[in-house]
Amino acid sequence: MPNWVKYVALSGVIVAADKSSKVWAEQALSSREVISITSWFDFSLVYNSGAAFGLLNNAGGWQTVFFAAIALLVSGFLVILIKQLEQQEWLLGVAYACVLGGAIGNLIDRLMYGKVIDFVHWFYQDYHWPHFNIADIAICIGAAILIIDAFGLLPGVKASTEPSE
Repeated sequence: MPNWVKYVALSGVIVAADKSSKVWAEQALSSREVISITSWFDFSLVYNSGAAFGLLNNAGGWQTVFFAAIALLVSGFLVILIKQLEQQEWLLGVAYACVLGGAIGNLIDRLMYGKVIDFVHWFYQDYHWPHFNIADIAICIGAAILIIDAFGLLPGVKASTEPSE
């Protein structure tokens, strides 16, 4: 099996987990219910037609097409990058797969509903982190791996290979 198939499969698992969690959220939280987990964490349903943190949430609708187009372009680019990975670049493959799976998960929402389903909510007293979902978590994990790798902070592990001189 080609190496890239594993990473695309991981992206598929992320998309499936994201979609199934959103189906659950819409069913369990459809009537404005809140499922409290702790005093600082709950599940509560919100819809985001904008970008991260609700940016451009009320922009009139053009943002849905814009963000869907960006997700499609990024996804295509990531597939190309994944197909070019060397065997030893497995951590880079995991990072790309996480970003790809998250992008596709949220893209599906944008194409089906014109907005993204968010339901994970962290807060402390009156301070609230914007709602998010499994796709967002995957994107953040992938981005964190890429940033940590870029700074060389993974001792003994290098996601990307150095060019030989």
